[in-house]
Amino acid sequence: MTTDVRDTKPFSAFEWTIAGRYLRARRKEGFISVIAGFSFLGIMLGVATLIIVMAVMNGFRHDLFAKIMGLNGHVIVQKLAPRFDDYKEMAAKIKKVPGVISAMPVIEGQVMVSSSSQALGGLVRGLTESDLKSLKLVSSNVKAGTLDGFDKQTGIAMGIRLANQLHVGLGDHVTLVSPRGASTPFGTAPRSKSYEVTSIFELGMSEYDRMMIFMPLAEAQRYFAKNGEVDVIEVVVNDPENVAAFRSKILKAGGPTISVADWRERNETFFNVLSVERNVMFIILSLIVLVAALNIISGLMMLVKDKGRDIAILRTMGATKGAVMRIFLITGASIGVVGTLAGLVLGVVFCWNIERIKDFASWITGTTVFDPSVYYLTKLPTDIDVHETGGIVLMALVLSVIATLYPSWRASRLDPVEALRYE
Repeated sequence: MTTDVRDTKPFSAFEWTIAGRYLRARRKEGFISVIAGFSFLGIMLGVATLIIVMAVMNGFRHDLFAKIMGLNGHVIVQKLAPRFDDYKEMAAKIKKVPGVISAMPVIEGQVMVSSSSQALGGLVRGLTESDLKSLKLVSSNVKAGTLDGFDKQTGIAMGIRLANQLHVGLGDHVTLVSPRGASTPFGTAPRSKSYEVTSIFELGMSEYDRMMIFMPLAEAQRYFAKNGEVDVIEVVVNDPENVAAFRSKILKAGGPTISVADWRERNETFFNVLSVERNVMFIILSLIVLVAALNIISGLMMLVKDKGRDIAILRTMGATKGAVMRIFLITGASIGVVGTLAGLVLGVVFCWNIERIKDFASWITGTTVFDPSVYYLTKLPTDIDVHETGGIVLMALVLSVIATLYPSWRASRLDPVEALRYE
């Protein structure tokens, strides 16, 4: 007479109880416990590192994009003709394009800025008061002085780092020297003029704060001898990510005498490098999670070999192959799941407190961990993307479960007679 052996209900309390006992290794099984601990730490640190690095790189891209787009137009309009003196009419036509927020006539030129104690290079941008105030990155970060009445004065606004390096403050005078001066029989003579510092701003991007100078548009035309011309018109649109859709509309509005270039063309190399670096870092750091998953395989294989007698007894008492497989599946997957969740918590908490951690690391080491002059930004940015973080967690969970399949299958295939023969 044969009796049917019925499988226990999948993932029943019996299977969880046995798996829990295997996770709590006894003293003689300390080596297996050490491997399981390293697997847990590897997955936790791998997931946390991935979350932190991706959040920092997302923060870098977001902040750099906000700084660059907050100071420069999304579309640059240039005149094909020698003179760009009809910029007011051109700007009015472009402003009528749907989705265009503003069209700013701009004059731009390199200068040498000198004070009584220092001489440095700078970049002058000539703008009207209304256009300068429309750049919220500038108007909302004025640390000293005001932009009110900017068009009616001959003073300039400069970045705080440039002002500090020149040792000047509000109301002090600096001299601007431009190589684009008047033509003489002996060549081009540099143009030099003294200006009062009427406002100081801090944009939060070291390169801009160290070299940027704003000058009233009319004064910039006189200083650079533009004779009623401008260099370009910078157009700000409501959807910079979809800037390509505005190019043809702006070209149509401006006519055949203009050419346009968007921010993607002007910063293509820079943002491509950020994207490639981000993808490479994700692949490299994912290997940490993969190595930790391989540790789960080795730990479970050793556990299966050590528990051969227990498996045989369970089988003789009626446990099916499926029950044995699920027991070891729960054992291995628990390490991966708990490690992944711990890594998620660690990564998110680290990102929330990254400035305090950076300051603490600087204090401990006595060095500048995040030097603004090297990394452009004055603060270490983080931007946790929910979908990306969810993908990291899902990847770690899938790898952890996959890593347990083969050892669990080997445990279920163990022959009770062979396992008990030499006991």
